[in-house]
Amino acid sequence: MIVDVSGKAAYAYTGGKSFDPALPTAVFIHGAEHDHSVWALQTRYFAHHGFSVLAPDLPGHCRSAGPALASIGELADWLAALLDATGTARAFVAGHSMGSLVALDFAARYPERATHLALIATAVPMTVSDTLLDAARERETEAIDMVNQWSHSTIAAKPSCPAPGFWLHGMNQRLMERVAATGEPRLFHTDFSTCNAYADGLERAAHVRCPVRLIAGKRDMMTPPRTTRALADAFRQSQVPFDIVTLDAGHALMTEQPDATLDALFTFASKLPVSVPG
Repeated sequence: MIVDVSGKAAYAYTGGKSFDPALPTAVFIHGAEHDHSVWALQTRYFAHHGFSVLAPDLPGHCRSAGPALASIGELADWLAALLDATGTARAFVAGHSMGSLVALDFAARYPERATHLALIATAVPMTVSDTLLDAARERETEAIDMVNQWSHSTIAAKPSCPAPGFWLHGMNQRLMERVAATGEPRLFHTDFSTCNAYADGLERAAHVRCPVRLIAGKRDMMTPPRTTRALADAFRQSQVPFDIVTLDAGHALMTEQPDATLDALFTFASKLPVSVPG
């Protein structure tokens, strides 16, 4: 569906069902140079099992009007405005990679609006090498190829999404190329720079007041499991209920391990919210 967010058109996939703000809402935030379609299996399942779903294209990505926002804080505020526009008071929020930073910052800025927080393939800080930043700015095709190779731990994972043995590298490369073609110039560089500049993650974690699940890929080369330690320590110190789920996958968990990722998300989102002292 198309929603007016701060005077600009924003697209949000609803999982094949009409959005109903009276139901519990699940929000899914994609990563750099991606769009809502990376959540195909997970969003449809949620939408057909008791949740209303919002899986937006972030500003400047595919069906949502630009410009792309250049800070995680701006994206978190944009997400809050999207919820306002759809009449959603509170939601389960899941984010992948760059989207995990947006989800984290949203839950910290608006703690009363997040019922649960799932951070997939996350890292705080989420630093990006100068080599990759330069490639994203000057040689986007090369950057897409580099990230595509690093994001997958196998050529054709089984039972992979959308079908067993599907060519994950080709699917992901075409998606990133489509996002690049329909978005503004140097969008990949904007996304990576946004991740690289986000320095407030550990401080923000102290303001989260809902249960948290960290979902990591055991063979993730982009955000290895060890990069979640500082974030886990921050949640532990603030006494936020959290756990860590590690799956046999690379960075592209939703396609390499679609069922396991779905199970980790749905079992978590379905739990009753836990009240955390303010």
